[in-house]
Amino acid sequence: MSGIGAFDVMEFTESYFADLKRTIDEVSREKISELVVAVNDVRNAGGTVHFIGNGGSAGTPSHSAGDWSKELTLRTICHTDNVASVTAWANDTNYDHVFVGQLETFLREGDLIIAYSGSGNSGNVINGVKYAQSRGCLVAGITGDYNGGGGGELGRIADLPIICPTTSMERIEDLQLIINHVVKESIKRANNVDASC
Repeated sequence: MSGIGAFDVMEFTESYFADLKRTIDEVSREKISELVVAVNDVRNAGGTVHFIGNGGSAGTPSHSAGDWSKELTLRTICHTDNVASVTAWANDTNYDHVFVGQLETFLREGDLIIAYSGSGNSGNVINGVKYAQSRGCLVAGITGDYNGGGGGELGRIADLPIICPTTSMERIEDLQLIINHVVKESIKRANNVDASC
């Protein structure tokens, strides 16, 4: 059985995987390499990587912060994980400022912000990016060409934009996690960190 009624699951799966493979093939290796170097520099300097993201793109920041702190002995803060803080800032100001409020407390000079937004237009992410840049911090933005938006505002304003070349939100989110793993594994190998972690 390969379908549900008239829907052919096998055909859809093949098309999904084909577009994912194309997206992987076309994503910028140079930009990913720049991100690896930026994360490694912050790690060596004893700084912190701050993760922000919205919606489905809030899951990968949590995954990344856990991976990188455990496996790279790197200071990380995922600003999507503190539900009390997110909801308090949303209630007391508005949802577009949930990351600015946290960054005002935790951000330090020399830190790195990694911002995730499938569309590149999430207001809370954009405001967090602008705040971090006003504090002189480097911002990497991992986004995509959702609905042909070319990375949205995040793709335009991030210091280090990585734009996943697909219009599919699902494939953008797939690539966000893959990029997390590429960065982590690259730094482990470059620094001879125990690969069994």
